[in-house]
Amino acid sequence: MSPQAARKPSLYERLLSLPEGLTGEIIHGQLRAQPRPSWAHGLALSRLGADVEISYGRGRGGPGGWWVIDEPEVHFVLDVEVLVPDIAGWRKARLPSPPSGHKIQAVPDWVCEVFSPSTKSMDREEKMPLYAHYGVGFAWLVDPKAQTLEAYELVDAAWSPLGTYRDDDMVSVAPFDAIVIRLADLWG
Repeated sequence: MSPQAARKPSLYERLLSLPEGLTGEIIHGQLRAQPRPSWAHGLALSRLGADVEISYGRGRGGPGGWWVIDEPEVHFVLDVEVLVPDIAGWRKARLPSPPSGHKIQAVPDWVCEVFSPSTKSMDREEKMPLYAHYGVGFAWLVDPKAQTLEAYELVDAAWSPLGTYRDDDMVSVAPFDAIVIRLADLWG
């Protein structure tokens, strides 16, 4: 057997070869794959992303100055520590032009994870500490089932709660506190 034929694919090569319909991440040296999200998850993600993108990405009804995208492939360590937040944002002052390709190596200024039953513990217990470790400034956790939004700011390398909001609250919270988000819109 030739050396090339015996070569085991890297974790990232295995991530790229996942079947369609699965999202892959590499967390602490382990390949994690999960199915595409449910309707409730997708609706909350889409509506929250649209609110933030319109006001902060395009500057319509808000200050602008951000890149905001759904499900970016963020390489905290190229091809080794690869996370896919549901939504992420970068201040244009820090990242003046968007990266080329799909491997984004710039640390986001903000991430949002929308819980699904299959991802809730991973989002909270594994991804949140990694986001803090790599210096993401703000993180939001959205739970469509519990109808909550938790907001955090990174202070001295640890998450400091900014607030927990629920049901039909009207939310203005950092880093997007120049706009009001109506949580009821996220739940359908």
